[in-house]
Amino acid sequence: MRVLLTGAAGFIGSRVRAALTAAGHEVIAIDAMLSAAHGDTSAPPDGVLEVDVRDASGLASLLPGVDVVCHQAAVVGAGVDAADAPNYGSHNDFGTTVLLAEMFAAGCRRLVLASSMVVYGQGAYDCPAHGAVDPLPRTRADLDAGSFDHKCPIGGEPLQWRLVGEDAPLRPRSLYAASKVAQEHYALAWAEATGGSVVALRYHNVYGPHMPRDTPYSGVAAIFRSSIERGEPPRVFEDGGQMRDFVHVDDVAAANVAAVAAQRDGFAAFNVCSGGPVSILDVASRLCEARDAAPPIITGDYRSGDVRHIVADPARAADELGFRAAIDPRDGLAEFAFAPLRG
Repeated sequence: MRVLLTGAAGFIGSRVRAALTAAGHEVIAIDAMLSAAHGDTSAPPDGVLEVDVRDASGLASLLPGVDVVCHQAAVVGAGVDAADAPNYGSHNDFGTTVLLAEMFAAGCRRLVLASSMVVYGQGAYDCPAHGAVDPLPRTRADLDAGSFDHKCPIGGEPLQWRLVGEDAPLRPRSLYAASKVAQEHYALAWAEATGGSVVALRYHNVYGPHMPRDTPYSGVAAIFRSSIERGEPPRVFEDGGQMRDFVHVDDVAAANVAAVAAQRDGFAAFNVCSGGPVSILDVASRLCEARDAAPPIITGDYRSGDVRHIVADPARAADELGFRAAIDPRDGLAEFAFAPLRG
């Protein structure tokens, strides 16, 4: 198939491009080459066209004859402060609406959308006394006191995290999360209005070679790596017990290949995860052990808007897309401890 791939020079997009090409697809690769993602690089890599998804004319010249669009382009990260909101809204949401409009004009009706686990907000929890509950957001007073775990909103009992399925409510807790929910909603409305097909892939914590180095928008695994390379122990927020699912970038690329090959109608969302949840402290500890570095420091600090636990259910992607992660986080993190990072 002929695939238009946005964000093709990025950490994830470059691996998606390689996987799609290896699977026999003809890939038209574009990237806006934003400095936040690519540093001071002035030119795109070979085979990648410098096109911003907000540029309707640039898209219009590329979309005729395209079978499916694989939309990876986005400004990522939790958002450092409220001043970031226009940047997320412009690149992620306005850019997606321009892309959808140009796809309609060109007669392309299939989209694979890079979404994120952040759309779920706080995750899913069970109370031993009251069953499945939706906890209230953690208060600043509790966090300042070192009380990091959610309590039952009915009786105050400690809660246990559980796997989040794709039918969970979407409740964004950050600027980035709000922009990803908006992308999904625009794509859903577009699919219903046009008879198109959308597969939204909700990536969990992606890591792997050539991940961006330590910036306010980097993933936590890269931030830990950068600390170790500076000779400093990684600093772990809260008590380190936050549970996440870390999925290797090559598994994410494989999920995109599966989604491009899938023949589906309407809108469907899928978790892209390893199925092997780990704590943030365990991630830091594995990286330190692999590099024979000093152990991490548990700081007790916290970031406003962070969620306690968010762990995905991989079943739907396995059943309906045939996607199962191949790389165990224990093996992948050991490799990542020495993998090259982006500047």
